[in-house]
Amino acid sequence: MKKYLFLLWALPACSMPAKEDPTELAQPIVEEGKMLYRSEMASWYGTDLFRDFYREQDKIGGYFSYADKDKTKCIFFSNADTPEVIGTITFDSTFIPDKATIELAVRPFTDTEEELYTIRTRALYAMVNDSFFRRYEKTDWNLVPLISNNEKKVYVLTGPAEDGVVILGNDYLLTFDKAYALVDQKRLHKSMLTLPYEPGTTSEGGMHTHLPETGDFITATDICTLMLYGKYTGWKQHIVVSDKYVNIWDCTTNKLTVIPAAQYNKTKEGRK
Repeated sequence: MKKYLFLLWALPACSMPAKEDPTELAQPIVEEGKMLYRSEMASWYGTDLFRDFYREQDKIGGYFSYADKDKTKCIFFSNADTPEVIGTITFDSTFIPDKATIELAVRPFTDTEEELYTIRTRALYAMVNDSFFRRYEKTDWNLVPLISNNEKKVYVLTGPAEDGVVILGNDYLLTFDKAYALVDQKRLHKSMLTLPYEPGTTSEGGMHTHLPETGDFITATDICTLMLYGKYTGWKQHIVVSDKYVNIWDCTTNKLTVIPAAQYNKTKEGRK
């Protein structure tokens, strides 16, 4: 009887779920953000290199970048009725332009490139023809096609057309099905934040808040942008506050820590 009573007492304790670590819950977002960063880094440097080496600028139809094992490729395609690849810039993990491989041979798309080109083209068509997407003065849209875990999607980031500012927000996620049909389009942030910075200086960094529809965590687009500009801004960190969590992105280590908002506020009050 004693053993039976002990088991009844012990079972509830054994069945209690482990407390979830919000930092661990956010790791898939971190990984997605780093994938976007790889693509954008290749596009940043790839466009500069391609323009230096390719003389027939009027033949360029567009470009996009994607990961290929431990390399990242930025490809440029023609504006012909049946587009072909007209240039391939390949980077290693350092993204040092002098170490990049430049190929100007004309060739067809690979299967992966054909898929990425298709969803990028359909995303661009939707953006141009739907007032859902907003474009601001002195900004450019950056389209990042991504196929991961059998999901086809295109992220759209808004980038500055002038130096000295970082733009967060006015970003979108378009999702496609297996037949490349657009099935969902989502505005990740409902507003746009422009943060000025002075190269060569350091600061604690900035912060912004997330409405419930944006989610509890920092977005993959936030992470991508902070990684792209971190080395120029001199920011130590950036904080994203939601109703549930405080997301702290370390701009020097590119790591995320997520703390429950109540715990963060209690700690903050204790420091006063």
